[in-house]
Amino acid sequence: MSSTAAPLPAPEQTWMFREAAEAGDAIARQYTRNVETVRALGEALRAAPPPFVVTCARGSSDHAATYAKYLFETQLGLVTASASPSVGSVYAARQSMRGALYLVISQSGKSPDLLRNAEAAREGGARVVALVNVEDSPLAQLAEVVLPLRAREERSVAATKSYLASLAAILQLAAYWKRDPALIDALEALPDALRAAWQADWSPLVDGLAEASNLFVLGRGLGLAAAQEAALKFKETCGLHAEAYSSAEVKHGPMALVGPGFPVLAFAQPDETEAGTLALAEEFRARGAPIWVASAHGDLPLRAAPHPVAAPLLTIQSFYRAINALALRRGRNPDVPPHLNKITETV
Repeated sequence: MSSTAAPLPAPEQTWMFREAAEAGDAIARQYTRNVETVRALGEALRAAPPPFVVTCARGSSDHAATYAKYLFETQLGLVTASASPSVGSVYAARQSMRGALYLVISQSGKSPDLLRNAEAAREGGARVVALVNVEDSPLAQLAEVVLPLRAREERSVAATKSYLASLAAILQLAAYWKRDPALIDALEALPDALRAAWQADWSPLVDGLAEASNLFVLGRGLGLAAAQEAALKFKETCGLHAEAYSSAEVKHGPMALVGPGFPVLAFAQPDETEAGTLALAEEFRARGAPIWVASAHGDLPLRAAPHPVAAPLLTIQSFYRAINALALRRGRNPDVPPHLNKITETV
């Protein structure tokens, strides 16, 4: 049954489809316009290295923060932790952050809890950097450095290109902070790789989940952020209960649910975590569970990334096209999920 009385659009006519398809162009625009700011920020961070990094975000932006954690910890060797916004906005607890990098990620830059925490971090001695799509937002005004996402307006409630733009901005920052030629070269190749990933055929996933009620989405390390984002999109656009787990963490209890009739979508990140994720998928397949694996060796084609750390962006770009089709297949308009608004302001 449709979640709206209006006739459902064709897959290519939804705002979600059109906006996600723009991600390659948006990121190319972002990289060109932000490069001098990012280069200067990277120099400043090398000159005065922060003792640690704190991220603050909600929703899809918090999934981007997961990516930042694994990227900064593996590429820069810096402990990166996620701040709970309620600690500052509800409990009003002071935090010691002298010299830390405080990275706030938001599409709108308006949520009161993020603003209060950014102010508290600044008062606590942190360097506040905002990744925000609305360049004249309150968050942009209070940050020391602003990295605009440059995704332009999103009309679909479900975020797509702004999420990918957040990941891309984090990757650009890491590349110039580290001054890694391989990472910097990957930035140039990423927009075209995203355009190619958009063309991937993930129709087996759409066919297999048309009648599903629950599933697990697995990823690990840098790929966990993609799994988290996919699980959210299943819920908000398809009315399908999905939970994201690390392919290591799922073994600690949740895997007891997996068997015949319980589907699993696995994102196999092309790095040191890939073999373990593929082995777990085979274990679940042997139990009779419906399994789909996104990898160069799996059921769902995965575009070769210009660098392994860029793979989650290509994975989620291919997924966005599939989830748009799945929502419509299940009788739902992905642009207008029930009970949700484009901007959520929490305190």
